[in-house]
Amino acid sequence: MNTSETRKFVDEVRGLEKNWMLDLGHPLLNRVADSFVKAAGIGAIQAVTRDSYFMAVEGESGVTGSVSDATGTRKRTFPDLKVDSQSVSNFFLVTAKGGSNNSKSAEAMVKGVSKESFQWGLAAGMHSGLTYGLTEVRGTHDWKNSAVAGAVTGAALALTSDNASHEQVVQCAITGAALSAAANVLSDIL
Repeated sequence: MNTSETRKFVDEVRGLEKNWMLDLGHPLLNRVADSFVKAAGIGAIQAVTRDSYFMAVEGESGVTGSVSDATGTRKRTFPDLKVDSQSVSNFFLVTAKGGSNNSKSAEAMVKGVSKESFQWGLAAGMHSGLTYGLTEVRGTHDWKNSAVAGAVTGAALALTSDNASHEQVVQCAITGAALSAAANVLSDIL
């Protein structure tokens, strides 16, 4: 991609902010709602894809994965992972099959997808709203706004987990602040 194509792509993405399908009456509300909807959709797609894969693998092998308490995601090792035409066709057959185990897994998947979608939307909406609000209050958009928004968003996201501890909230706040500030600095450089 050359520079003009990159600029054109960036301009198209920025133009999406102006074409919001619903006007809530204030730029802050529009920005939060837009970020929430977009990120929640991405989170749902990611969660459905991951859970469908694990449902298919469990159906094929009969082995369930252990679920991490901290993140709620499955941890797996793949010592004998083989990809051939038979395993690919089994994946699609298991995914398409009905049955009591699959309906229970599908119900659990829907609950998990809903929660994860909400978490993604919460993180994006909160971060976007805080960044916008801090920019309006301080009159400048810099890494400090991003760091504060990242810290608050990280802490809020940690509190949505089932077993949120003080250490986990602090760790997520620090991680959120660092990632957000780094993204802001790198966006200014690039």
